[in-house]
Amino acid sequence: PNPRTIEQNIRVMGEYLASRHPEYLFTRPIRTIKGEEMVEKEGLGFFRIFPFIAGSVTHDVVSDPRLAFEAARAFGRFTRTLAGLPMEQLQTTLEAFHDLSLRYHQFTEAVEKGNPDRIKESAYLIDQAKELSFLVNRYRSIRQDPAFVLRPTHHDTKISNVLFDPQGQALCVIDLDTVMPGYFISDLGDMMRTYLSPVSEEEQNFSRIEVREEYKAAVLEGYLSEMKPVLSTTELDLVSFAGPYIIYMQALRFLTDHLNNDRYYGATYEGHNKLRAENQLVLLEKVLGSDGQ
Repeated sequence: PNPRTIEQNIRVMGEYLASRHPEYLFTRPIRTIKGEEMVEKEGLGFFRIFPFIAGSVTHDVVSDPRLAFEAARAFGRFTRTLAGLPMEQLQTTLEAFHDLSLRYHQFTEAVEKGNPDRIKESAYLIDQAKELSFLVNRYRSIRQDPAFVLRPTHHDTKISNVLFDPQGQALCVIDLDTVMPGYFISDLGDMMRTYLSPVSEEEQNFSRIEVREEYKAAVLEGYLSEMKPVLSTTELDLVSFAGPYIIYMQALRFLTDHLNNDRYYGATYEGHNKLRAENQLVLLEKVLGSDGQ
């Protein structure tokens, strides 16, 4: 992404919140004496400094349903509080980042043009991914509905992107570089992907992958406590689609990268992205089963 686009988005959001919702804790870069929020040093890149939030802590693992609730509420509040910001003022930082149609197209291209050996030994995963393509069809249909609207969306709702106080109350969301116009299913779905199972996409023992129902309930309760008043009836009907949508997309991206010789994510061992893809497909099946889909 273009650092200047990120800088502009954060400035626009910060100015909007300062004028409309001054009580909202929003982390903006500290300005230099010249008034700059980002400084470019030739040959070194871009630099910025964010304020330290005293008493705040972060978590790398969702170890308690209360954390899931608080984080989901924080991300919901973020989008709801920015609801009045005209979308034309917010620029796209990552083009087609959560476009499931594009990710499926990239997957099918990799199946045709990728590493022949990897395509052959991944045949069972490729077949499984294709069988789940009904999710792509649903996504395409949803995109045509005018009641499914773009909103300021974080796009990276992992638990470490929330600051908490020592008692476990969420203070604010951080790491705003991926904030851009998007759909609510991106943020809700990413929380479903990363909060529900006790293990991550790196887990090699697939029997440890599970849907923790109390965490799922906490995510939904926390997010909808903020977002339900602003979501359309059409959107509320899509709440159960959010998790499968993001999990499937991530599985496709891992499998695509495996077939393309790990060009995007890289790999620390042979078959790393294949394992990640299979891990996510296992999680997807469990989430679909949990939802009765």
